[in-house]
Amino acid sequence: MCGIVGYIGDREIKKQLIDGLRELEYRGYDSAGIAVMQEGNISTFKAVGKLANLEGKTKDFRTEGMGVGIGHTRWATHGKPTELNAHPHMGEYSYVVHNGIIENYREIKEMLEELGVRFLSQTDTEVIVHLFEKEAERHADLFSAFKATIDQLDGAYAVLLVTQKAPDTVFFARKGSPMIIGRNKEGEVFFASSDAPLIGEATEVAYMEDGTVGYATPEKIYAEPDELLFVPLAGDKLTAQKGGYRFFMEKEIYEQYDVIGDTMIGRVLDDDIVFEELDDAFLEGITRIKLCACGTSYHAALTSSYLFERMAKMPVNVEIASEFRYKEPLLTDDTLFVVISQSGETADTLEALRMAKEAGLKTLAICNVDNSSIVRLADATILTRAGIEKGVASTKAFATQVMVLWMLTLFFAKKRGTVTDATMRDELRYMSYVPKVLQKSLEVHEKCKRLSKRYLHGHGFFFIGRDIFFPLALEGALKLKEISYLHAEGYPAGEMKHGPIALADAELFTIALMPKTLLYDKTKSNVEELSARDSTILAISPEMFDLADDFILTHPHKHPMLEFFEMMVVEQLLSMEIAIRLGNDVDMPRNLAKSVTVE
Repeated sequence: MCGIVGYIGDREIKKQLIDGLRELEYRGYDSAGIAVMQEGNISTFKAVGKLANLEGKTKDFRTEGMGVGIGHTRWATHGKPTELNAHPHMGEYSYVVHNGIIENYREIKEMLEELGVRFLSQTDTEVIVHLFEKEAERHADLFSAFKATIDQLDGAYAVLLVTQKAPDTVFFARKGSPMIIGRNKEGEVFFASSDAPLIGEATEVAYMEDGTVGYATPEKIYAEPDELLFVPLAGDKLTAQKGGYRFFMEKEIYEQYDVIGDTMIGRVLDDDIVFEELDDAFLEGITRIKLCACGTSYHAALTSSYLFERMAKMPVNVEIASEFRYKEPLLTDDTLFVVISQSGETADTLEALRMAKEAGLKTLAICNVDNSSIVRLADATILTRAGIEKGVASTKAFATQVMVLWMLTLFFAKKRGTVTDATMRDELRYMSYVPKVLQKSLEVHEKCKRLSKRYLHGHGFFFIGRDIFFPLALEGALKLKEISYLHAEGYPAGEMKHGPIALADAELFTIALMPKTLLYDKTKSNVEELSARDSTILAISPEMFDLADDFILTHPHKHPMLEFFEMMVVEQLLSMEIAIRLGNDVDMPRNLAKSVTVE
C-alpha cells in the first residue's frame, strides 16, 4: 500500500512531491518522506503519521530552478513506523525510495556489513542504496552500477534512486510493484505508483513492465530491455476530489448508481450480454471456472459462485489468492482462471495469475485499472469501469465487480444453453434496474445515521445471511472492521447453531440480511434463535420482523440481486456512520484515523 512519487523539473520541487503524495493518501501509510536535490545538494525530510506532519517539517524549505526529487508514503513491512524506518533511505551520497519487499535483504545486508557498511534502519529497503554505492565503486558508469544492484534483488520492487554523483538524474526500476513515468510538453518528468498524482501534470505516461530498468534526466528518458511506450493520460483531477461529501467513501457510495450504469454500457442489451473481450475461440474447451481474489474482491467472487452454478450450471471454485499461492493446487486445462482485483496490482492475486499462466490455463482478469500488472498479464480482461476509488473501504469497486460477474454468469449461461430466452430477457430486465435500486437505497442514509449511535459498544457484531447474502454478510463485516475497528464477523445464517450462537447476548449485535426473495423463512428462524438468546437484532428486510430491536426497511423486489444491491448500500452506509460516530476518519487506515505521536 506504499506510495511513490518523483519529479524532474524547475517548479517548486517540495510542493510537487507533497502534492503527489497527498494524491496517494488513500493507499494507506504510516510515515512519509521526501529527498530534494539541487546543484548536487540533497535535502531530506521525514515524518511519522499524516502528511501534515511532513509539511510542518518542510514549511521553511524552498527550491528554485531545475532539480530532482523523490517522495514516499510507507506502510511498514520490515521495521516499526519510525522516522528512521521511513523513506527515503540514504547512503553516503545517494537516496532511495522503494515499494515492495526485498526477499533476500538479509543476505545482502550481512554481506554489506562485512564490508563495513553501517545500517541505520530496520528496513529491507536500505540495502538497495548501500549496495548501489558499493557497485558504483566497481563500475565505470552509474547506470551499470544501478543495473548490477537491481540484478541482485529478489522479490518485488518499484525503485527510484537519486545520487549526488549524477545530480540531474533519477534512476528507476520495476518488478512486481507498479511504477508509472509521465512527461509533459514543458519537459518535466514525473514518477508515481498510480495514475492519481499524474493527472493534470503529465500529458502522457508509460506503464513500466516487469524487468524495466532505466534513468531519466531533463533531456532524456532511457529504459531497458524495451523502450518505454508512452500513451496519452486521460482524466480530470476533479474526479479524485470529494465533491462536497464529507469523505471519499461517502462520495463513492453515492457514485455507485452512476458507475454501475457505466459498467453495463454496451454490454447489457435487451436480449443478450455482449463482451467484446471474449470470443468463442477463447472459451472453447472451458468446462469449469476457478475464481481467485483477496478481501472485498474475494467476497464478489464468492457471490458469483452461487450464480454461476445456478444459472450457467458450471462447477466453480473460489480461492483466496494468498492461500492459493502455497497450496499446490490442481489446475486442469479445461478451467478458466479468473482473477479479480480493483487495482490490478494485488501482489497475491498477481502471483496466483502467474501460476495459472505457467500451468497453461486460459486466464481472465476482472479489474478496474487498465494497463495494470494483472491486466497486462491476463489473456483477456473485463474492466469494471468504477473510476478512481480513494476510500480505504472499497465500495463501488465491489458493486461493479459483482455486476460484471453477474453479467459473466449470464454470458456463459447463454453460450451453454442453460437458460431459456425468456429467462434471459427477465434477468437482463432486472439487471438494467440496478442503478435505480442503488439510487433508491440511498434514501435510508438518514436512518443509518440515526441508528449508528446505538451500535458503538458491545463485544462484537454478527452479520448473517444465506445464499448470495452470506458473502454480502462477509463484506458487511469487513466494511465495519476496516473503518470502525469494532469486531465483526460474517456467517451463513444456518451456521449459528454450530457454535457461534454461544456468543449471543444483549451485547452482541446481529445485522440480519433478510431478503424476501430468497430463503426468508429459513433466515427468520435463525434470527429468532439469536433473539431468544438476547442478541440485539438489526434486521434489514422489506418485511417487518417483530423480534427486531431495530429495523431498516428496504424496497420490495422480485429478484434476489436487486435486494442484494440495496442491502449492500445499507451495509456500507451503516458501517460508515458508525465509524464517523466513533470519531474516525473513514478514508484513512487505523494508524492515521486515530491520533499519531510524532517522533
